[in-house]
Amino acid sequence: MFMAFLLAGISGFLAVALGAFGAHGLKQRLSADMMAVYETAVQYHFYHTLALLLVAVMLQQGVQSAALRASVWLFGLGIVVFSGSLYALAISGVKILGAITPIGGVLFLIGWACLAYTGFRSLS
Repeated sequence: MFMAFLLAGISGFLAVALGAFGAHGLKQRLSADMMAVYETAVQYHFYHTLALLLVAVMLQQGVQSAALRASVWLFGLGIVVFSGSLYALAISGVKILGAITPIGGVLFLIGWACLAYTGFRSLS
């Protein structure tokens, strides 16, 4: 539980910092296409930070399942791989970095599936 809150807090801090950096430090330096890539990274970073926070609250409320705990790590790794690769792509222009972005997307999908599975299991 503590780890989920810690990850959500660090991730939220970084999402705000990187979003501000993009808006104020990169807007004049990146092409419109690369700025859109950077903004996508920030959006997904925020969305999945909120998912981490939701899972942390669920764990604090006593919902316990291996799938729920796995979703913490899947969302966290998804942020690093998906958003991280897009941040790096936008800043560096190295196109090959976009090739690993879908791995992060798959991690997000599995994290959401674990969350859904936890909800499904609580129905019975």
